[in-house]
Amino acid sequence: MGTLRRGLKAGFQTTWELGKIIFPITLAVTILRYTPVLEWIIGIIEPVMKWLGLSGEAAIPLVIGNFLNLYAGIGAILTLDLSVKEVFILAVMLSFSHNLLIESGVAAKVGVKLWVILTVRIGLAFLSAFVINLVWHGGSEQAVYGLVSKTSEEVSGWGAIILQGLEKASFGVLQLALIVIPLMIFIQIMKDFSWLQTFSRWMAPVTRSLGMKENTSTTLAAGLVFGLAYGAGVMIQAVKEDGVEKKDLYLAFIFLVACHAVIEDTLIFIPLGIPVIWLLLVRLVTAIILTIVVSIVWKRREISASNRKEPSYEH
Repeated sequence: MGTLRRGLKAGFQTTWELGKIIFPITLAVTILRYTPVLEWIIGIIEPVMKWLGLSGEAAIPLVIGNFLNLYAGIGAILTLDLSVKEVFILAVMLSFSHNLLIESGVAAKVGVKLWVILTVRIGLAFLSAFVINLVWHGGSEQAVYGLVSKTSEEVSGWGAIILQGLEKASFGVLQLALIVIPLMIFIQIMKDFSWLQTFSRWMAPVTRSLGMKENTSTTLAAGLVFGLAYGAGVMIQAVKEDGVEKKDLYLAFIFLVACHAVIEDTLIFIPLGIPVIWLLLVRLVTAIILTIVVSIVWKRREISASNRKEPSYEH
């Protein structure tokens, strides 16, 4: 019973901490959809689209997916006549950079600087699109969509708009709780029965190869399977209880912003008729390379700083 009680307490605390971010942002973005703000942002980035191999109208799912989530972005793609190459580029971009406000907000809650998360996510999205457009000369045929994702119901009147926003925000927090609370209970069971140490040992070669210590293994696994927000929930507990170092904190989130929720975020692109295995490989390889590079640079800076601090005995 003690394990269950501690797990429930950690789950509710984490849900409360993340819910304070998710609820107001979801409400605000839902209201923004009915204002000229999104159209204004789309107008700004439309001229950049041609450099990424995209038509001007492709800015619509890009902006909607970044302000809302992947489902909203995919729903917008399904309304457009795009080539296979354009759809694949959009899928890669949105897999790196979606739901920016909420997912970046919860990462910042853990202690990772917001500008780092935004720079990595947006930078990877635009860089990947530019490279794909440069190296892939096929995919000019029109994309054939499969199953159609459900789109959000449009409402009118500020009362109905605010009500829709409150419903979406409440559902977002409820959805978070339904995943985070059982996850925290499971992690507490793993801790109390020493399964967590065993899991960390299994993951040790992976975490070490990425430049991190063993106590980040649970966070990586949670983020890879459940997503960035839920990985953040696990990391909040890890920072409190396991003393995760600043370097490991940053490396874990740099990896997860590039590659998280790999099962869900890959499978939901199947209706778009694109080669999802390549989408998964692009994300995974990018995450591994980026994390290793940052780890090496961080380590060299630490060595350099250490050398500068050493006292000189020369006369």
